[in-house]
Amino acid sequence: MIFASRSTPALLSRITTLLVAGVLAFAPALASAKARPHPSRPATAKDHGTYKGDIVMDAATGNILIQDHADEISPPASMTKLMTYAVLYDKLSSGALTLDTPVKIDRSDSRMGGTQVYLDPRETFPVEDLIYAMMIQSANDAAHALARAAGGSVEAFVDLMNTKARELGMTHSTFRSPHGLPPSDRRIADGDLTTPHDYALLCRYLLLHTDILKYTSVRERKFGLNRTQGAMVMKNHNNLLGRVTGVDGLKTGYTATAGYCLSATGERNGHRVIVVIMGCFGPGGERDLGRSRDLRAIELMERGFSMLPPGDPSFDSIREKYVKPAVIPLQPVPDSSASPSAPNTPGTNSRGPTIKFSLPGQ
Repeated sequence: MIFASRSTPALLSRITTLLVAGVLAFAPALASAKARPHPSRPATAKDHGTYKGDIVMDAATGNILIQDHADEISPPASMTKLMTYAVLYDKLSSGALTLDTPVKIDRSDSRMGGTQVYLDPRETFPVEDLIYAMMIQSANDAAHALARAAGGSVEAFVDLMNTKARELGMTHSTFRSPHGLPPSDRRIADGDLTTPHDYALLCRYLLLHTDILKYTSVRERKFGLNRTQGAMVMKNHNNLLGRVTGVDGLKTGYTATAGYCLSATGERNGHRVIVVIMGCFGPGGERDLGRSRDLRAIELMERGFSMLPPGDPSFDSIREKYVKPAVIPLQPVPDSSASPSAPNTPGTNSRGPTIKFSLPGQ
């Protein structure tokens, strides 16, 4: 058992060596990798493969701890859903939607393809169920349904995504979908585009201003409890959850053109770092199911925590200045004979799981 601390270089080297020997469990790949517009750089360890760019940020101060080609533009794949959540949260905060608002599934939602929860036009789900599906299962159909319901149309919602990007200073980002699937013509320039630095800005915003960790920290949850065919068990695609100390978010991504992407965050001893890595492939550009991405993300997180300066403010002390009270949907006042409100759904602890560090298992 290795416990998190401000690691010495020797310990970091030993941790990295052991982690490279470990085996992570991965989700199936979607398609073969295609040529990228700029050559990828080799990572620092030989079996970390190649990557487009990465960054490590102190979530409390916004200071950049590590960066390598952090302004390299490439597709974020399903990490796009983090911006979808940012816009959706604005709608929830304004009262335009509530977590209980029913969303009638449309035929266009069910035709999204890729990773999904197999929504059917005959179904209706509350907003929060679809949020869990979008953030845990990375369901493209759920993201499409939420965007359509929240924006009036998917096109109008995407406009809000780009407006939000400008507000956050994401000057190298353009969104064209709420889910991150590649465009029909497969041209990179016609799809969602961003940079590691821009996405670190988005991650910090989400951590400071929203309850994103309520959803991204959940490792497994059932979807569609009332379905006649039975509920679907959703498993989080973030392989660092429960394996690396303090990790409680945020979102993975993969397409053949984007490569393996990850926006990760973890908190230790009151301090929090953000790691974003994009365009990662295995050695020689092979599809390695995200192994190289995850190993590099672990290494960057360890280095990031070790580089936090003494006296750095705690993340919670900074967040207190920004966080707003949660919007509580108005409910009819119950009479004295009404039963107490139902407890919160299991697995939605906003502080995320309590995790001890252990090496990835077989």
